[in-house]
Amino acid sequence: MSAYILPIIFVALFCYSKYKKINTYSTFVKGGKKAIPLVIDIFPYIATIMIAVALLRVSGITILLAKFFSPIFTFLGVPSQLIELVLLRPFTGSGSFALLNDVLIEYGADSYISRCACVILGCSETIFYVTAVYTSQTKVKRLLYAIPIALIATVVGSVVACLICKII
Repeated sequence: MSAYILPIIFVALFCYSKYKKINTYSTFVKGGKKAIPLVIDIFPYIATIMIAVALLRVSGITILLAKFFSPIFTFLGVPSQLIELVLLRPFTGSGSFALLNDVLIEYGADSYISRCACVILGCSETIFYVTAVYTSQTKVKRLLYAIPIALIATVVGSVVACLICKII
């Protein structure tokens, strides 16, 4: 059924636009033209986040941070193999998926660690990426409380995810 959702939406929108006598093609082109300046505005923020994440990983800082925080996360119930994932997730989605892939290959898809990694990825967000995109397009620039709260929610979500995976 899910394979038919997008075609159904496409046909429904096309029929709706015909009913309302809207030129679908020209409306689509206008939207595409508006997207180009948006991409140009957002690109420096995205590039900065990607470069920062690459530098963190290549320099080995994420591994050092994972070793440093290992006692805390282990006490909270997060396997030590997933600490780097928890630390990197707020910065990058693709880097997180690369770490998830490594975990799935090393431990197998049905292991406790792999299930935890999948749930952690599903219950968290790339906080810094989202805030970079958000602040590039809005007048809101003060995120003094939003980012720390989002980071705390990510850690709490990761701990709860591992707890639920242990119970189930």
